[in-house]
Amino acid sequence: MHLRTTILLAALMVSTSAPTYADQLDDIISAGKLRCAVELDFPPNGARDKDNVPIGFDVDYCHDLAKAIGVEAEIIDTPNADRIPAVLSGRADVGIAVASDTLERAKTIGFSIPYFVFKMVVLSRVDAGINGPDDIKGHTVGGPVGAYETLALEAAVKQYADPKGSILKLQSQSDTFLALSQKQIDATWTTSTGAAAIIQSGKYPGFKIVGDAAVAPAYCGILVKRDEQGLLNYVNLFINRQVRSGRYAELYTKWVGKEGGEPPALTVSGADR
Repeated sequence: MHLRTTILLAALMVSTSAPTYADQLDDIISAGKLRCAVELDFPPNGARDKDNVPIGFDVDYCHDLAKAIGVEAEIIDTPNADRIPAVLSGRADVGIAVASDTLERAKTIGFSIPYFVFKMVVLSRVDAGINGPDDIKGHTVGGPVGAYETLALEAAVKQYADPKGSILKLQSQSDTFLALSQKQIDATWTTSTGAAAIIQSGKYPGFKIVGDAAVAPAYCGILVKRDEQGLLNYVNLFINRQVRSGRYAELYTKWVGKEGGEPPALTVSGADR
């Protein structure tokens, strides 16, 4: 009897002293709000309409995710270089901000399964003397600091080893387009969707796509703190269901347009993701 009492008391002490941990998904539900870091200078994924209201594929995905959780969505305008810090610092709960899922970044931040995939192209000006992807040799090129495509472009510049060639790293995608228009750079590597959107907008007359960039497609995941496995599991299931329900295809056509073709597969051929 004494032994049984001792065991029961010990079990009770363990159960009452063990800390209860509510993961971030619980915190979001309790707060009634999902804060999404979105890059609002990267159409068609993120932009602002004539009334300054956030719009785009990523904005819609934030609202869809918030609706699935049962909370309100809050869009936090986040420049390219601040996407990961915004999530790590707690200023945003997730980052739906076209972040390529590199292994180096994954040392710091958690990535969901891909929710969007980009093909990269070379964007230039008609007066820059660049008519094909290899013509960037000997030119000043640039892109957003830390971006997947900018890192690849920097490697290409080094490989060309032309003393006249250089790379300028800008703070954001909008800064890159502005630098291209002001002739600070002659070309950039960017997404086919973003390049098409900026040309169609007419904001910078004279921009042209001169071919595909020599870099693999960029698979983008939703950013979550690396140790928040509960939230990450939920986000992965959400993305899966967006595809299964047809919502992914619907929003891709809405924002990229029918000229963008069929929505690309979000998995790598031969790999189980």
